[in-house]
Amino acid sequence: MNKEHLDDLISYLKFPSVSTDSQYKENVRECAEWLSDKINLVGLESSIYQTAGHPIVVGRNKHSSDKPTVMIYGHYDVQPADPIDLWESPPFEPLIKEGKIYARGSTDNKGQNLAHLLGLGETISESGELPVNIIYLVEGEEEIGSPNLEPFLLEHKDELKCDVVAVSDTGMIGPGIGTFTYGLRGVACMEVKVIGPSKDLHSGVFGGAVANPCAAMSKMIASLHDLEGRVRVEGFYDKVKEIEDWEKAEWSKIQVDENETLNLTGSPDLFGEVGYSDNERRWSRPTAEINGIGGGYQGEGSKTVIASESFVKLSFRLVPDQDPEEILNLVKSHLDDHKPPGVRVEYEMGHSGKAYLMDPQSGYGLAAQKALKTTFDSDPALIREGGSIPIVQSFKDILGVDTLLLGLALPDCQIHSPNENFSIENFYDGIRLNRNLINEIGSAF
Repeated sequence: MNKEHLDDLISYLKFPSVSTDSQYKENVRECAEWLSDKINLVGLESSIYQTAGHPIVVGRNKHSSDKPTVMIYGHYDVQPADPIDLWESPPFEPLIKEGKIYARGSTDNKGQNLAHLLGLGETISESGELPVNIIYLVEGEEEIGSPNLEPFLLEHKDELKCDVVAVSDTGMIGPGIGTFTYGLRGVACMEVKVIGPSKDLHSGVFGGAVANPCAAMSKMIASLHDLEGRVRVEGFYDKVKEIEDWEKAEWSKIQVDENETLNLTGSPDLFGEVGYSDNERRWSRPTAEINGIGGGYQGEGSKTVIASESFVKLSFRLVPDQDPEEILNLVKSHLDDHKPPGVRVEYEMGHSGKAYLMDPQSGYGLAAQKALKTTFDSDPALIREGGSIPIVQSFKDILGVDTLLLGLALPDCQIHSPNENFSIENFYDGIRLNRNLINEIGSAF
Protein backbone atom coordinates (compact mmCIF):
# COMPACT_ATOMS: atom_id res chain seq x y z
CA MET A 1 0.00 0.00 0.00
CA ASN A 2 1.35 3.37 -1.06
CA LYS A 3 1.35 5.69 1.97
CA GLU A 4 1.48 8.74 -0.29
CA HIS A 5 -1.94 7.81 -1.60
CA LEU A 6 -3.37 7.84 1.92
CA ASP A 7 -1.66 11.17 2.59
CA ASP A 8 -3.36 12.55 -0.52
CA LEU A 9 -6.73 11.39 0.76
CA ILE A 10 -6.12 13.04 4.14
CA SER A 11 -5.24 16.32 2.42
CA TYR A 12 -8.35 16.12 0.21
CA LEU A 13 -10.62 15.49 3.20
CA LYS A 14 -9.38 18.50 5.14
CA PHE A 15 -11.22 20.90 2.85
CA PRO A 16 -14.69 21.76 4.24
CA SER A 17 -16.11 21.88 0.72
CA VAL A 18 -19.77 22.24 1.75
CA SER A 19 -21.61 23.33 -1.39
CA THR A 20 -24.95 24.25 0.15
CA ASP A 21 -23.61 26.88 2.59
CA SER A 22 -22.25 30.13 1.14
CA GLN A 23 -19.85 30.63 4.06
CA TYR A 24 -17.80 27.72 2.67
CA LYS A 25 -17.58 29.10 -0.89
CA GLU A 26 -13.87 29.87 -0.61
CA ASN A 27 -13.18 26.42 0.85
CA VAL A 28 -15.00 24.82 -2.08
CA ARG A 29 -12.88 26.81 -4.53
CA GLU A 30 -9.66 25.87 -2.72
CA CYS A 31 -10.64 22.20 -2.84
CA ALA A 32 -11.21 22.44 -6.60
CA GLU A 33 -7.78 24.01 -7.04
CA TRP A 34 -6.13 21.28 -4.94
CA LEU A 35 -7.80 18.61 -7.05
CA SER A 36 -6.76 20.34 -10.26
CA ASP A 37 -3.14 20.37 -9.10
CA LYS A 38 -3.35 16.66 -8.22
CA ILE A 39 -4.75 15.85 -11.66
CA ASN A 40 -1.75 17.52 -13.23
CA LEU A 41 0.66 15.71 -10.90
CA VAL A 42 -0.61 12.23 -11.84
CA GLY A 43 0.00 12.96 -15.53
CA LEU A 44 -3.28 14.30 -16.88
CA GLU A 45 -3.96 17.84 -18.09
CA SER A 46 -6.38 19.70 -15.84
CA SER A 47 -8.80 22.53 -16.50
CA ILE A 48 -11.05 24.39 -14.06
CA TYR A 49 -14.36 25.61 -15.46
CA GLN A 50 -16.20 28.34 -13.60
CA THR A 51 -19.98 27.99 -13.45
CA ALA A 52 -22.77 30.11 -12.00
CA GLY A 53 -22.08 28.19 -8.80
CA HIS A 54 -19.03 26.11 -7.87
CA PRO A 55 -16.24 25.09 -10.28
CA ILE A 56 -16.09 21.92 -12.37
CA VAL A 57 -12.67 20.29 -12.66
CA VAL A 58 -11.79 18.23 -15.74
CA GLY A 59 -8.67 16.16 -16.41
CA ARG A 60 -7.72 14.56 -19.74
CA ASN A 61 -4.98 12.50 -21.30
CA LYS A 62 -3.97 12.86 -24.95
CA HIS A 63 -6.84 11.28 -26.86
CA SER A 64 -6.38 8.81 -29.69
CA SER A 65 -9.04 7.99 -32.28
CA ASP A 66 -8.39 4.25 -32.00
CA LYS A 67 -9.17 4.08 -28.27
CA PRO A 68 -12.54 4.11 -26.47
CA THR A 69 -13.24 7.16 -24.33
CA VAL A 70 -14.21 6.71 -20.68
CA MET A 71 -15.52 9.53 -18.55
CA ILE A 72 -14.96 9.11 -14.82
CA TYR A 73 -17.36 11.25 -12.80
CA GLY A 74 -17.28 12.25 -9.14
CA HIS A 75 -17.94 15.19 -6.86
CA TYR A 76 -15.68 17.04 -4.45
CA ASP A 77 -18.45 18.85 -2.55
CA VAL A 78 -19.75 17.38 0.70
CA GLN A 79 -22.78 17.50 2.93
CA PRO A 80 -22.84 19.83 5.96
CA ALA A 81 -21.30 18.20 9.02
CA ASP A 82 -24.22 19.03 11.34
CA PRO A 83 -24.97 17.93 13.98
CA ILE A 84 -21.37 18.52 15.02
CA ASP A 85 -21.85 17.30 18.61
CA LEU A 86 -22.57 13.76 17.37
CA TRP A 87 -19.17 13.41 15.71
CA GLU A 88 -16.60 11.44 17.68
CA SER A 89 -13.80 13.40 15.96
CA PRO A 90 -13.77 16.75 14.09
CA PRO A 91 -15.40 16.18 10.68
CA PHE A 92 -12.65 17.94 8.71
CA GLU A 93 -9.71 16.55 10.69
CA PRO A 94 -9.42 13.02 9.23
CA LEU A 95 -8.97 10.28 11.83
CA ILE A 96 -7.74 6.76 11.02
CA LYS A 97 -9.13 4.13 13.36
CA GLU A 98 -9.59 0.38 13.02
CA GLY A 99 -9.02 0.31 9.27
CA LYS A 100 -11.26 3.26 8.44
CA ILE A 101 -10.75 6.95 7.84
CA TYR A 102 -13.34 9.18 9.50
CA ALA A 103 -14.18 12.55 7.93
CA ARG A 104 -17.02 14.28 6.12
CA GLY A 105 -16.78 13.35 2.45
CA SER A 106 -14.57 10.31 3.03
CA THR A 107 -16.98 7.99 1.23
CA ASP A 108 -19.28 10.56 -0.36
CA ASN A 109 -17.42 11.11 -2.59
CA LYS A 110 -13.79 12.13 -2.15
CA GLY A 111 -12.35 8.74 -1.23
CA GLN A 112 -14.04 7.05 -4.16
CA ASN A 113 -13.21 9.59 -6.87
CA LEU A 114 -9.62 10.04 -5.64
CA ALA A 115 -9.10 6.26 -5.86
CA HIS A 116 -9.91 6.46 -9.57
CA LEU A 117 -7.52 9.35 -10.10
CA LEU A 118 -4.69 7.58 -8.30
CA GLY A 119 -5.36 4.42 -10.31
CA LEU A 120 -4.93 6.44 -13.49
CA GLY A 121 -1.74 7.90 -12.09
CA GLU A 122 -0.30 4.46 -11.30
CA THR A 123 -1.00 3.23 -14.83
CA ILE A 124 0.59 6.33 -16.38
CA SER A 125 3.62 6.00 -14.10
CA GLU A 126 4.16 2.36 -15.06
CA SER A 127 3.18 2.38 -18.74
CA GLY A 128 3.62 5.98 -19.80
CA GLU A 129 0.09 6.08 -21.21
CA LEU A 130 -3.45 4.84 -20.63
CA PRO A 131 -5.24 2.09 -22.61
CA VAL A 132 -8.26 4.39 -23.04
CA ASN A 133 -9.01 8.05 -23.57
CA ILE A 134 -9.96 9.57 -20.21
CA ILE A 135 -12.18 12.47 -19.24
CA TYR A 136 -11.97 12.79 -15.46
CA LEU A 137 -14.80 15.14 -14.46
CA VAL A 138 -15.42 16.17 -10.86
CA GLU A 139 -18.04 18.75 -9.90
CA GLY A 140 -18.69 20.79 -6.78
CA GLU A 141 -22.49 20.80 -6.62
CA GLU A 142 -23.71 17.20 -6.49
CA GLU A 143 -24.99 17.60 -2.95
CA ILE A 144 -27.28 20.42 -4.07
CA GLY A 145 -28.66 18.63 -7.13
CA SER A 146 -25.95 19.50 -9.72
CA PRO A 147 -27.76 22.63 -10.99
CA ASN A 148 -24.91 23.71 -13.26
CA LEU A 149 -23.61 20.36 -14.50
CA GLU A 150 -26.35 19.68 -17.04
CA PRO A 151 -25.90 23.13 -18.65
CA PHE A 152 -22.15 22.40 -18.68
CA LEU A 153 -22.73 19.08 -20.46
CA LEU A 154 -24.92 20.80 -23.03
CA GLU A 155 -22.43 23.62 -23.61
CA HIS A 156 -19.43 21.27 -23.92
CA LYS A 157 -21.24 18.30 -25.46
CA ASP A 158 -18.77 17.81 -28.32
CA GLU A 159 -15.63 17.89 -26.20
CA LEU A 160 -17.22 15.61 -23.58
CA LYS A 161 -18.19 12.97 -26.13
CA CYS A 162 -17.44 9.53 -24.68
CA ASP A 163 -18.40 5.88 -24.95
CA VAL A 164 -19.26 5.18 -21.33
CA VAL A 165 -19.21 6.86 -17.91
CA ALA A 166 -17.81 5.23 -14.76
CA VAL A 167 -18.93 6.38 -11.33
CA SER A 168 -18.03 5.18 -7.85
CA ASP A 169 -20.62 6.93 -5.71
CA THR A 170 -22.66 3.89 -4.74
CA GLY A 171 -22.31 1.03 -2.29
CA MET A 172 -21.13 -2.55 -1.86
CA ILE A 173 -23.47 -5.08 -0.31
CA GLY A 174 -20.72 -6.17 2.06
CA PRO A 175 -16.93 -6.21 2.63
CA GLY A 176 -15.01 -7.79 -0.22
CA ILE A 177 -18.08 -8.22 -2.44
CA GLY A 178 -17.72 -6.39 -5.73
CA THR A 179 -21.02 -4.72 -6.53
CA PHE A 180 -22.33 -3.51 -9.88
CA THR A 181 -25.30 -1.16 -9.49
CA TYR A 182 -27.25 -1.09 -12.74
CA GLY A 183 -30.15 1.04 -11.50
CA LEU A 184 -30.84 3.98 -9.21
CA ARG A 185 -34.03 5.43 -7.88
CA GLY A 186 -34.90 8.95 -8.93
CA VAL A 187 -35.91 11.75 -6.60
CA ALA A 188 -38.41 14.61 -6.42
CA CYS A 189 -38.52 17.11 -3.55
CA MET A 190 -40.95 19.73 -2.35
CA GLU A 191 -41.65 21.94 0.66
CA VAL A 192 -45.20 22.56 1.82
CA LYS A 193 -46.26 25.45 4.04
CA VAL A 194 -49.67 25.57 5.73
CA ILE A 195 -50.66 29.10 6.75
CA GLY A 196 -53.41 30.08 9.18
CA PRO A 197 -53.68 33.28 11.26
CA SER A 198 -51.39 36.22 10.52
CA LYS A 199 -49.55 35.70 13.84
CA ASP A 200 -49.32 33.19 16.67
CA LEU A 201 -52.47 33.29 18.79
CA HIS A 202 -53.32 32.55 22.42
CA SER A 203 -54.69 29.01 22.33
CA GLY A 204 -57.09 29.71 25.18
CA VAL A 205 -58.56 32.89 23.72
CA PHE A 206 -58.79 31.67 20.11
CA GLY A 207 -58.65 27.86 20.38
CA GLY A 208 -61.69 26.31 18.72
CA ALA A 209 -62.43 29.44 16.72
CA VAL A 210 -59.63 29.31 14.10
CA ALA A 211 -57.92 26.46 12.30
CA ASN A 212 -54.58 25.25 13.69
CA PRO A 213 -51.96 24.97 10.89
CA CYS A 214 -50.03 22.29 12.78
CA ALA A 215 -53.13 20.13 13.09
CA ALA A 216 -54.01 20.77 9.46
CA MET A 217 -50.52 19.79 8.35
CA SER A 218 -50.67 16.61 10.45
CA LYS A 219 -53.87 15.53 8.71
CA MET A 220 -52.48 16.27 5.27
CA ILE A 221 -49.25 14.38 5.88
CA ALA A 222 -51.04 11.43 7.47
CA SER A 223 -53.06 11.10 4.27
CA LEU A 224 -49.96 10.24 2.21
CA HIS A 225 -49.75 6.60 3.40
CA ASP A 226 -52.09 3.83 4.38
CA LEU A 227 -51.45 1.81 7.52
CA GLU A 228 -49.31 -0.71 5.62
CA GLY A 229 -46.92 1.86 4.18
CA ARG A 230 -48.35 2.14 0.67
CA VAL A 231 -48.53 5.64 -0.82
CA ARG A 232 -52.15 6.78 -1.18
CA VAL A 233 -51.60 9.49 -3.80
CA GLU A 234 -53.88 8.72 -6.74
CA GLY A 235 -51.85 7.74 -9.81
CA PHE A 236 -48.58 7.39 -7.87
CA TYR A 237 -47.98 3.78 -8.97
CA ASP A 238 -49.50 3.99 -12.46
CA LYS A 239 -46.18 4.04 -14.37
CA VAL A 240 -44.02 1.98 -11.99
CA LYS A 241 -41.82 -0.50 -13.89
CA GLU A 242 -42.07 -3.83 -12.11
CA ILE A 243 -39.07 -5.96 -11.14
CA GLU A 244 -37.97 -8.36 -13.89
CA ASP A 245 -37.78 -12.11 -13.26
CA TRP A 246 -34.01 -12.19 -13.93
CA GLU A 247 -33.55 -9.45 -11.34
CA LYS A 248 -35.43 -11.44 -8.73
CA ALA A 249 -33.21 -14.41 -9.55
CA GLU A 250 -30.03 -12.32 -9.15
CA TRP A 251 -31.21 -10.72 -5.94
CA SER A 252 -32.15 -14.10 -4.50
CA LYS A 253 -28.44 -15.00 -4.61
CA ILE A 254 -27.68 -12.19 -2.19
CA GLN A 255 -27.87 -13.29 1.41
CA VAL A 256 -30.15 -10.85 3.19
CA ASP A 257 -29.94 -10.45 6.95
CA GLU A 258 -32.75 -8.17 8.02
CA ASN A 259 -31.17 -7.93 11.47
CA GLU A 260 -28.25 -6.15 9.80
CA THR A 261 -30.65 -3.46 8.58
CA LEU A 262 -32.03 -3.12 12.09
CA ASN A 263 -28.52 -2.86 13.55
CA LEU A 264 -27.42 -0.29 10.98
CA THR A 265 -30.48 1.89 11.44
CA GLY A 266 -31.15 1.39 15.15
CA SER A 267 -34.82 0.82 14.28
CA PRO A 268 -36.87 -1.52 16.50
CA ASP A 269 -38.61 -3.18 13.51
CA LEU A 270 -38.68 -3.12 9.73
CA PHE A 271 -41.67 -1.43 8.14
CA GLY A 272 -42.65 -0.88 4.54
CA GLU A 273 -44.85 -1.75 1.62
CA VAL A 274 -46.42 -5.17 2.16
CA GLY A 275 -45.47 -7.94 -0.26
CA TYR A 276 -41.88 -6.84 -0.88
CA SER A 277 -38.59 -7.80 0.73
CA ASP A 278 -36.26 -5.37 2.47
CA ASN A 279 -34.04 -5.08 -0.62
CA GLU A 280 -36.96 -4.80 -3.03
CA ARG A 281 -38.42 -1.94 -1.01
CA ARG A 282 -35.12 -0.06 -1.02
CA TRP A 283 -33.98 -0.79 -4.58
CA SER A 284 -37.08 -0.97 -6.76
CA ARG A 285 -40.13 0.53 -5.07
CA PRO A 286 -41.09 4.22 -4.91
CA THR A 287 -41.49 6.00 -1.59
CA ALA A 288 -42.83 9.16 0.01
CA GLU A 289 -40.73 10.45 2.90
CA ILE A 290 -41.03 13.27 5.42
CA ASN A 291 -37.58 14.83 5.75
CA GLY A 292 -38.45 17.59 8.20
CA ILE A 293 -41.53 19.03 9.84
CA GLY A 294 -42.10 22.00 12.11
CA GLY A 295 -44.30 24.80 13.36
CA GLY A 296 -45.19 26.50 16.60
CA TYR A 297 -43.26 26.66 19.85
CA GLN A 298 -40.10 24.51 19.99
CA GLY A 299 -38.54 25.66 23.27
CA GLU A 300 -38.48 24.15 26.75
CA GLY A 301 -41.74 23.85 28.65
CA SER A 302 -45.17 24.93 27.49
CA LYS A 303 -46.27 27.90 25.46
CA THR A 304 -49.98 27.82 24.76
CA VAL A 305 -50.16 29.17 21.22
CA ILE A 306 -51.80 28.39 17.93
CA ALA A 307 -48.96 28.69 15.44
CA SER A 308 -49.44 30.96 12.45
CA GLU A 309 -47.96 28.39 10.09
CA SER A 310 -46.47 24.92 9.78
CA PHE A 311 -44.13 23.40 7.20
CA VAL A 312 -42.97 20.01 5.97
CA LYS A 313 -40.15 18.97 3.64
CA LEU A 314 -40.97 15.97 1.46
CA SER A 315 -38.96 13.77 -0.88
CA PHE A 316 -40.12 11.01 -3.17
CA ARG A 317 -37.81 8.24 -4.34
CA LEU A 318 -38.90 7.21 -7.79
CA VAL A 319 -38.38 4.13 -9.95
CA PRO A 320 -38.06 3.68 -13.75
CA ASP A 321 -40.86 5.19 -15.85
CA GLN A 322 -42.03 7.58 -13.10
CA ASP A 323 -41.67 11.25 -14.05
CA PRO A 324 -40.60 13.59 -11.21
CA GLU A 325 -42.65 16.58 -12.38
CA GLU A 326 -45.75 14.45 -12.81
CA ILE A 327 -45.33 12.94 -9.34
CA LEU A 328 -44.95 16.35 -7.70
CA ASN A 329 -48.12 17.55 -9.42
CA LEU A 330 -50.00 14.44 -8.27
CA VAL A 331 -48.84 15.01 -4.68
CA LYS A 332 -49.83 18.67 -4.81
CA SER A 333 -53.32 17.73 -6.01
CA HIS A 334 -53.57 15.09 -3.28
CA LEU A 335 -52.59 17.50 -0.53
CA ASP A 336 -54.97 20.15 -1.87
CA ASP A 337 -57.77 17.58 -1.73
CA HIS A 338 -56.91 16.75 1.90
CA LYS A 339 -56.47 20.34 3.10
CA PRO A 340 -58.83 21.10 6.01
CA PRO A 341 -60.82 24.37 5.90
CA GLY A 342 -59.45 27.52 7.50
CA VAL A 343 -55.89 27.39 6.15
CA ARG A 344 -54.12 28.07 2.87
CA VAL A 345 -51.20 26.14 1.39
CA GLU A 346 -48.03 27.21 -0.43
CA TYR A 347 -45.76 24.85 -2.36
CA GLU A 348 -42.12 25.17 -3.30
CA MET A 349 -40.76 22.54 -5.67
CA GLY A 350 -37.21 21.37 -5.00
CA HIS A 351 -34.62 19.47 -7.03
CA SER A 352 -35.52 16.32 -8.91
CA GLY A 353 -34.07 13.64 -11.16
CA LYS A 354 -35.31 10.60 -13.02
CA ALA A 355 -34.53 7.02 -12.07
CA TYR A 356 -31.75 5.29 -14.01
CA LEU A 357 -31.64 1.76 -15.41
CA MET A 358 -29.17 0.03 -17.75
CA ASP A 359 -28.55 -3.48 -19.07
CA PRO A 360 -25.72 -5.00 -17.00
CA GLN A 361 -25.15 -7.59 -19.74
CA SER A 362 -24.19 -4.96 -22.33
CA GLY A 363 -20.60 -4.92 -23.59
CA TYR A 364 -19.48 -2.25 -21.14
CA GLY A 365 -21.52 -3.88 -18.38
CA LEU A 366 -19.68 -7.17 -18.90
CA ALA A 367 -16.31 -5.35 -18.92
CA ALA A 368 -17.23 -3.77 -15.58
CA GLN A 369 -18.19 -7.15 -14.15
CA LYS A 370 -14.86 -8.64 -15.24
CA ALA A 371 -13.00 -5.75 -13.60
CA LEU A 372 -14.93 -6.27 -10.37
CA LYS A 373 -14.26 -10.01 -10.43
CA THR A 374 -10.53 -9.45 -10.95
CA THR A 375 -10.39 -6.86 -8.17
CA PHE A 376 -12.39 -8.77 -5.54
CA ASP A 377 -11.73 -12.35 -6.71
CA SER A 378 -15.40 -13.34 -6.85
CA ASP A 379 -18.44 -12.87 -9.04
CA PRO A 380 -19.93 -9.42 -8.46
CA ALA A 381 -23.40 -8.81 -7.06
CA LEU A 382 -25.84 -7.19 -9.48
CA ILE A 383 -28.15 -4.77 -7.72
CA ARG A 384 -30.14 -1.60 -7.99
CA GLU A 385 -29.70 1.01 -5.27
CA GLY A 386 -32.15 3.21 -3.44
CA GLY A 387 -30.21 6.46 -3.57
CA SER A 388 -30.24 8.95 -6.41
CA ILE A 389 -27.56 10.43 -8.66
CA PRO A 390 -29.73 12.59 -10.95
CA ILE A 391 -26.88 13.49 -13.28
CA VAL A 392 -26.53 9.84 -14.35
CA GLN A 393 -29.74 10.11 -16.36
CA SER A 394 -28.44 13.39 -17.79
CA PHE A 395 -25.37 11.56 -19.09
CA LYS A 396 -27.78 9.21 -20.86
CA ASP A 397 -30.00 11.98 -22.24
CA ILE A 398 -27.28 14.43 -23.32
CA LEU A 399 -24.24 12.28 -24.12
CA GLY A 400 -26.17 9.15 -25.09
CA VAL A 401 -24.10 6.81 -22.92
CA ASP A 402 -24.62 4.40 -20.06
CA THR A 403 -23.03 4.76 -16.65
CA LEU A 404 -21.19 1.98 -14.85
CA LEU A 405 -21.87 2.34 -11.11
CA LEU A 406 -19.07 0.57 -9.27
CA GLY A 407 -19.49 1.30 -5.60
CA LEU A 408 -16.86 1.18 -2.87
CA ALA A 409 -19.03 2.28 0.07
CA LEU A 410 -19.84 -0.20 2.84
CA PRO A 411 -23.28 -0.28 4.50
CA ASP A 412 -21.95 1.24 7.72
CA CYS A 413 -20.09 4.16 6.10
CA GLN A 414 -22.52 6.74 7.57
CA ILE A 415 -22.79 8.97 4.49
CA HIS A 416 -24.75 12.19 5.20
CA SER A 417 -24.49 11.36 8.91
CA PRO A 418 -22.05 12.06 11.74
CA ASN A 419 -18.93 9.87 11.76
CA GLU A 420 -18.88 9.28 8.00
CA ASN A 421 -16.08 6.86 7.20
CA PHE A 422 -14.36 5.04 4.36
CA SER A 423 -12.64 1.67 4.51
CA ILE A 424 -8.95 2.11 3.79
CA GLU A 425 -8.92 -1.35 2.23
CA ASN A 426 -11.69 -0.25 -0.13
CA PHE A 427 -9.73 2.89 -0.98
CA TYR A 428 -6.82 0.80 -2.22
CA ASP A 429 -9.19 -1.69 -3.85
CA GLY A 430 -10.70 1.28 -5.69
CA ILE A 431 -7.29 2.14 -7.12
CA ARG A 432 -6.93 -1.43 -8.37
CA LEU A 433 -10.51 -1.43 -9.67
CA ASN A 434 -9.76 1.62 -11.81
CA ARG A 435 -6.72 -0.05 -13.32
CA ASN A 436 -8.62 -3.27 -14.04
CA LEU A 437 -11.57 -1.37 -15.49
CA ILE A 438 -9.62 0.72 -17.99
CA ASN A 439 -7.60 -2.36 -19.00
CA GLU A 440 -10.79 -4.38 -19.62
CA ILE A 441 -12.39 -1.59 -21.63
CA GLY A 442 -9.18 -0.85 -23.52
CA SER A 443 -8.76 -4.48 -24.59
CA ALA A 444 -12.43 -5.14 -25.36
CA PHE A 445 -13.28 -2.13 -27.49
